[in-house]
Amino acid sequence: MSVTAVAFEWTDTNRLWLIENPIRIVIYVAVGLIARYVAHRVINRATRRPAAGSGEEGKKPALLRHLRDRSPKALRDPQVIERRQQRAETIGSVLKSTASILILVWVVLTCLSVLQVNIAPFLASAGLVGLAIGFGAQNLVKDFVSGVFMLLEDQYGVGDIVDLGEAVGEVETVGLRVTTVRDIDGTLWYVRNGEIVRVGNMSQDYAVARIEVPVAHNVDLERAQRVALEAAQDAVADDAVAKDVLGVPEMLGVQEISADMVTLRILLKTRPNAQWALQRRIRKQILAAYETNGIRMPYPTGREMGPSTLVKVGEGSE
Repeated sequence: MSVTAVAFEWTDTNRLWLIENPIRIVIYVAVGLIARYVAHRVINRATRRPAAGSGEEGKKPALLRHLRDRSPKALRDPQVIERRQQRAETIGSVLKSTASILILVWVVLTCLSVLQVNIAPFLASAGLVGLAIGFGAQNLVKDFVSGVFMLLEDQYGVGDIVDLGEAVGEVETVGLRVTTVRDIDGTLWYVRNGEIVRVGNMSQDYAVARIEVPVAHNVDLERAQRVALEAAQDAVADDAVAKDVLGVPEMLGVQEISADMVTLRILLKTRPNAQWALQRRIRKQILAAYETNGIRMPYPTGREMGPSTLVKVGEGSE
């Protein structure tokens, strides 16, 4: 009788460890794989751009549809659509990695529980380790979270000209932890996302070329404004720059009066990153027009200086 009981108990234990537990583990692993597959599919659908021919090519990926477009005119701009897609794919990659890690942790803990391993010490240890890592890597977490929100909000992207406070220049890479900016001197700045307090983006939607022209006090201001405006209009009428111009030059008039000069201001709406080239072009055109029309600049020239003035300049420069 006792032998039969022992045999029955041994058979039941083997059935538990050799049949039931392996089957339960396989089921949990299969559920984890299915959950991971479904999560990735959902994220891919949320970050995928509508297919060509569907009549929705210009629409946002589903993940970004709750965000408002800054410029309705840019809805069909290929560069805007491509940038939007890159942003959605980057966020989708982060979400898929997060989902995979969470599912993996759940599967491992569940399998340990099936094997009758007390997971309470693991959870306690994980909590302590997580707390220690949280204190030690709080700046890293801050950088990561800031990077995610920057991507979500599309504050800037590769190729944009931005002002991040200490660093001003062209964005070369946008990561979840660090953004790299190349300034005008060629220096590459590594800026932690968590340290970025404010962002000035000079490359989104449109830009404004601001041209300030100095003239002497004794010139006819109405004539100087008219000549400058006509020169600016001629400068942007060239086919070589017409694609970068989004508006017409606007003469605002006298911007500033100082002891030496009167400053006139002209504004022109342009495409992003084109404002600086157009400013230089318009300034050159205005300078030539003033020379042709005899409008004096506030700075002395050799023809306007007498012999005594030239001697003083020469003596001062020695």
